[in-house]
Amino acid sequence: MKVVLSRRLQALADMVTLGNRVADVGCDHGFLSIYLVQNQISPRVLAMDVREGPLARAKEHIARCGLGSYIETRLSDGLSAYEKGEAQTLVCAGMGGRVMTKILASQEEKAKSFSELILQPQSEIPQFRRFLQDGGYKIQEENILCEEGKYYFMMKAVYTGQEIDNQSELFLEFGEKLLEDRNPVLREYLEYRLKTTLEIEKELNFGEKDRAKERLCQVRQERKRLLEALSYWE
Repeated sequence: MKVVLSRRLQALADMVTLGNRVADVGCDHGFLSIYLVQNQISPRVLAMDVREGPLARAKEHIARCGLGSYIETRLSDGLSAYEKGEAQTLVCAGMGGRVMTKILASQEEKAKSFSELILQPQSEIPQFRRFLQDGGYKIQEENILCEEGKYYFMMKAVYTGQEIDNQSELFLEFGEKLLEDRNPVLREYLEYRLKTTLEIEKELNFGEKDRAKERLCQVRQERKRLLEALSYWE
């Protein structure tokens, strides 16, 4: 069985350094782990998940592909079942930024031992970027794509241990590299959000309650940030 990845997972696989051993935390169905081995990107993958059901399915898929000698599965809450040095690349995707922060912070020594972290938080992205910055991680590469109407941010980070200058709120929210590279998908995302704020503002303008006025103020602040971000394309 030759695995073909979704665009989101393919973008993550493309960030992995060729030849690195990989720890896939939150492996779900195991397709990313299988792809990395099938395409000789990684010689060995440790596929881990906190849920028994998805891990059982991953085991089935790995066995069907005949890759049991190259991919080991482990039931693990984050990095709890991982031992330092078993992999060089950490892939952590498909979960909220708060959960991802907890995984990296609760096993800090293990997390910082990887030579690279491929991360795709699905929420709380500005807060997650700040966590990386405050923790001594440097974001080397970023990407964004839209799949089935949903936008996904992903990044490659390395632990440097060095103090990083505080980034602007704009960079934390939308990604410094994405803005500086004038990423076309980011522009599409910004324009989509801008359109949404204008629609919300129209509705709120008819509201008289204090709550509506407070929300209107928030929407206008958001629109200001979006327009500031879009100025990179001018």
